[in-house]
Amino acid sequence: MKFVDDSQNLRVRLRLIQALILIVLGLLGVRLYLLQIINGSHYAEIAENQRIRLLPIPAPRGVIFDRNGHMLVDSRPIYSVILSREDTKGIDRASLIKPLSEGLKLDGEILRERFEQVKSQPAFESILIKEDASQADIAWVDAHQLELPALRVEQTPQRRYPANGMLAHVLGYVGEISPEQLNKPEFKERKPGDIIGQEGLEAVYDEYLRGRDGYRKVIVDSRGHIQNEVERIEPQSGQDIVTTIDLDLQQAAEDQLKKSPQGRGVIIAMDPNNGEVFALASAPTFDPNLFSQRISTKAGRAEYQALLNDPDKPLIDRAIQGKYPPGSTWKPLMATAGLQQGAISIDNSNLVCGGGITIGNKFTRCMGGNHGTPNVHFAIEHSCDGYFYRLGLKMKLEGIQAMVEEFDLNKRTGIDLPHEVISTTPSREFKARNYPSDPEWKDIDTVYSSFGQGQDVLTPIALLRAHSAIGMKGKMYVPHLLKEVRAIGAVGNDPSRPDYRPARPERIFDRPQPKILPIPTDQSDLVVSAMWSVVNGAGTATGIKLAGFDIAGKTGTAQVVSLGKEGAEHKDHSWFVSYAPAYKPEIACVAMIENAGLGSRFGAPSVRAIYDVYYARTRPAKENSATSVAARIR
Repeated sequence: MKFVDDSQNLRVRLRLIQALILIVLGLLGVRLYLLQIINGSHYAEIAENQRIRLLPIPAPRGVIFDRNGHMLVDSRPIYSVILSREDTKGIDRASLIKPLSEGLKLDGEILRERFEQVKSQPAFESILIKEDASQADIAWVDAHQLELPALRVEQTPQRRYPANGMLAHVLGYVGEISPEQLNKPEFKERKPGDIIGQEGLEAVYDEYLRGRDGYRKVIVDSRGHIQNEVERIEPQSGQDIVTTIDLDLQQAAEDQLKKSPQGRGVIIAMDPNNGEVFALASAPTFDPNLFSQRISTKAGRAEYQALLNDPDKPLIDRAIQGKYPPGSTWKPLMATAGLQQGAISIDNSNLVCGGGITIGNKFTRCMGGNHGTPNVHFAIEHSCDGYFYRLGLKMKLEGIQAMVEEFDLNKRTGIDLPHEVISTTPSREFKARNYPSDPEWKDIDTVYSSFGQGQDVLTPIALLRAHSAIGMKGKMYVPHLLKEVRAIGAVGNDPSRPDYRPARPERIFDRPQPKILPIPTDQSDLVVSAMWSVVNGAGTATGIKLAGFDIAGKTGTAQVVSLGKEGAEHKDHSWFVSYAPAYKPEIACVAMIENAGLGSRFGAPSVRAIYDVYYARTRPAKENSATSVAARIR
């Protein structure tokens, strides 16, 4: 038998094993060196971040009040379901859509959009999954903590607006910032999920209403559950805003619009002494709570789509975005300009009415019949069209344009609301551009433009501002809704500390000075006297005369389509513009009721309802019919 000596082979094998062990240990050593020495601080930070979380504490927006301290808008605390992005790294979030939408009764498509939006944002930002979570939602989150540890429930503020759409076009609404807004420079500090002012005062004064968020620094375990709070930085609430709105007058205005024949129109009340808007109602209205509370649901989106498709256009603020032919409310402006320009004078203002005027082969009649040869006072009081046809021809287009320029009718009023449009006023350029088959300006165009038809298409706010300037003897203020942004104190005492929030100062409306129009007092007095007679003499609005409170006003019946057309949609618009007391105005008011007919039947009575409330409020010692009317309106 032959024996094989394996000792040498064994030694070779042992050396190989030793070499392999040394290589492995060397590799491990290099790896440990890289991890602990070269990249140690980086991985220490990652480990710390996995243990420490910064959870935002949303700051409530400021409260909005009316001028008398009545709260109009506030924020109520709600519970929201939040998803931590950091705890979903490496997970396909699309796989979460089904369980979240089923468990929390959400629209899966909305979740998909939200996940898509946040892809480009920092990983530490959380994702809002559901606002105003119910007890059932909170219980579902608690029950699914094991399989969905990235979910948590937090208390957040939610905006709450008046019921029934009151003041919707004034207050506007807040909503989640859109992807398009995130791409704009003014929103560069914002992130997906942020709530910002989207319309109305909420948008214009968003900078002040928005607070400064705080945060909680907490320790979490490996599954993301909070174990302890390390630090807490309190939020700073947004600044409160006091508006110029008088809630009683606003309620009266909205009640009048609800009772109007078509449920469409505008009523604005303003202090002509400073431009403060007491009431601004546009009908139909909408519920701004849709945008702060329901828009992220399928039903909410359907409700929004219905608003967009509504032929009555409830999202349009008719006070600043609606443009209407002013009808006879144009006449006092024409009379004022005619006196200024010397086309007529105080001592010699008589012009022929003739029952109308013939230009070429076209006869344009005076709707009030033949008034003979009236003076300007009679022409305003009795709304004589024929008089103003001839006044317009004396002033010519250039005179009408000078009037437009003086009263800023070719500009925005500057009211502190977004999306105000500019009125359309007469010009050769406008006619040539819009009527290429008949581009030349003719005398008949001047006639139409002299009595509030033709190319005269005004916003109600522009008309009210212009008329107020006549009553104020040439002082024309910027209409506005901001009375005061209230100051708010600093949070913390040391500006070098991270929990410090600087004080935010009080602010008021920044354009308080009027534009001064060169209207001689005797000329403005003549026009005011004629407008006083419209209500208190033998004019077209004697039905709204208010004892002890002299109203100066002018009715207007604006033709929508050519004569002979029938149907509610073809009825004339009903206007009334006014101020009171006539010779020392405290309040100015305009009503434009769509497709309602005569200004004396609907526009004027709507304004009278506003004056009833104002009179009862400002002259409480006097017993009269206004008190009972105001009580009914409330």
